[in-house]
Amino acid sequence: MSASVTPPSLKLTYPETLDRIKEEFQFLQSQYHSLKLECEKLATEKTEIQRHYVMYYEMSYGLNIEMHKQTEIAKRLNVICAQLIPFLSQEHQQQVVGAMERAKQVTMGELNTAIGHQLQAQHLPHHAPPIPLSPHPSGIISLSSSAGLLALSSALGVQSQLAMKEEQGQHTAEHHRDT
Repeated sequence: MSASVTPPSLKLTYPETLDRIKEEFQFLQSQYHSLKLECEKLATEKTEIQRHYVMYYEMSYGLNIEMHKQTEIAKRLNVICAQLIPFLSQEHQQQVVGAMERAKQVTMGELNTAIGHQLQAQHLPHHAPPIPLSPHPSGIISLSSSAGLLALSSALGVQSQLAMKEEQGQHTAEHHRDT
């Protein structure tokens, strides 16, 4: 007789079964809703990351173009210098060749200083971190043609301006002695 009687706690009625199914459905529905929100959030983040990727790609492309442009300018300036050096006196030729060789080698400190000056000239925040560069094993970055020649051309420009001012001062002094 005891085998045919089921305990009352295990036997569920139809309304109890429906209630339980309804609770499980609501639980699954809330999980679905939270997963859907998380999926939408991830999709938004993905779109934002893709936008940043495109922006960085465009910046990289622009910097690459600028680097090639500056390299070409430096090559042309190097050719101009090479064409002008034979017209200088032997002493000046040695000085200019030495200056050109020194201009081709830039230390990390000098490069960071130059970058800092460029950032200040562009009115960018002074607290911006310097651009990380991988140093040359010797601690010197060899710039065979680009920035070294640009620095040389500006240095030569300053030297020529100083020389012209000195000549003008000598001419003025000579003129005052003659009068």
